[in-house]
Amino acid sequence: MDSAERYVGIDVSSQVVDVHVRPDGAAKRFERRFGFDAVVEFLRPYSPKLIVLEATGGYEAPVAAALASAGFALAIVNPRQARDFAKATGKLAKTDKIDASVLAHFADAVRPAAQQLRDEEARELDALVARRRQLVEMLVAEQNRLHVSPSRSAKKDIEQHVEWLKKRIKDLDGDIGKAVRQSPLWREKDDLLRSVPGLGRITSSTLLAALPELGTLDRRKIAALVGVAPFNRDSGTMRGRRTIWGGRADVRSVLFMATSVAVRCNPVLKAAYARLLATGKAKKVALVACMRKLLTIANAILRDKSAWRLDSPPG
Repeated sequence: MDSAERYVGIDVSSQVVDVHVRPDGAAKRFERRFGFDAVVEFLRPYSPKLIVLEATGGYEAPVAAALASAGFALAIVNPRQARDFAKATGKLAKTDKIDASVLAHFADAVRPAAQQLRDEEARELDALVARRRQLVEMLVAEQNRLHVSPSRSAKKDIEQHVEWLKKRIKDLDGDIGKAVRQSPLWREKDDLLRSVPGLGRITSSTLLAALPELGTLDRRKIAALVGVAPFNRDSGTMRGRRTIWGGRADVRSVLFMATSVAVRCNPVLKAAYARLLATGKAKKVALVACMRKLLTIANAILRDKSAWRLDSPPG
């Protein structure tokens, strides 16, 4: 084929994979049950510069793994980002084939950076951490029901379920810890991360599984990737409050909980939090600022391979 740069969009669902090549307009549908070798062979002659897929709750993972193994550069983007792009370019209809075409156009126009894919161990750890988060959400819901249920028999059933959920969470904590400690590389990173006061086992495990870029990017890029970099909301004479959005919600969630602890036990973050409150910042705004600082510290620790030291905290 000629030397024109080609960009590929792939729409992934539970049953099929739709592929669109830009600017050729070549498109093809593949059934997932036959595997992804045919997708790789279809794309190989085009030598695409970049392939873009949406994050679809895990459906994209095996497709991405097959493409990465074949040496293709790819980026997995937030579905909202892709949908906003479709609306901006006038593509209001939504089908799998159209979505693949939109993703190819997005790849060509936006050129998102190709991402480092997680290996099998990281995906397994990510699944364990995600399952723990689901169980914690169930536990909170059941405990809330326990306080409002008028039925004695229903309360007994809820109490039994609460005890079961607590046991499963404890068991998962053991599985997560075992997975981390069995990997020499992760064990080293885990020890470094947990040297930071306020950064515990679950936060460390989540960072290892869901944020493999930690320690490889500068502080601004890692903050934007997670979604803790504030964006202005100004237009004309209107001046809005700066907000955070996008990024990796699972990482942001555990960072928020870790920061809530760290502003009480980590001297650096405790001082930063107090200083922000003293200037009139709202508590949530101050916590988000400290979240970013905690992420910056964790990023510097893995970058420099140097544990936390109070006399010279990284940043």
